[in-house]
Amino acid sequence: MGSHHYTIFEAANGFCGIAWTSDGVTRFQLPTRTADAAERMMLRRLPDAAVAAPTPEIAEAIDAAKRYFAGETVDFSGIRLDLGDQEAFFQRIYDALRQIGWGRTTTYGALAKQLGAGPEAARDVGQAMAKNPVPLIIPCHRVLAAGGKVGGFSAPGGATSKVRMLELEGVHIDQAAKPAQKAQQSFGF
Repeated sequence: MGSHHYTIFEAANGFCGIAWTSDGVTRFQLPTRTADAAERMMLRRLPDAAVAAPTPEIAEAIDAAKRYFAGETVDFSGIRLDLGDQEAFFQRIYDALRQIGWGRTTTYGALAKQLGAGPEAARDVGQAMAKNPVPLIIPCHRVLAAGGKVGGFSAPGGATSKVRMLELEGVHIDQAAKPAQKAQQSFGF
């Protein structure tokens, strides 16, 4: 893995961050209310990263994220990633999840089964989602708990943000499965 570069950019619903090496995108920060917050969160994970102008490939990824948060159908599966430090099973989970397209969902258990693992691997899928370094590009928001329940989401705003992202894609979660509103910071779109 080479040296990390990053940039912060504004989308329709807040400020995002993206980090990369010469091998691909290594981190993506979902929207926060301020550019400073996005930068703090990025540097918390990559303290040695340096601000840089996006390469053409990274500029395309930024444009795709902006279009996504503006409500346009976007496919992130072609964005090159650098996930070299992830364990092999997590990489398999991420590869499978990148095939779940706009407006579609799966469950932790179904994803584990798709990978040929038993139901106990659903917890591993959940752990992979919680450690996803590039949410949105690896669409962990499209993974639901059993019974269509929302499940967790470690981005700013938690499960409420997950529901908003799914609704942006035309996926409507049953009211009973939605999380209770919390006074937690979430991106507003």
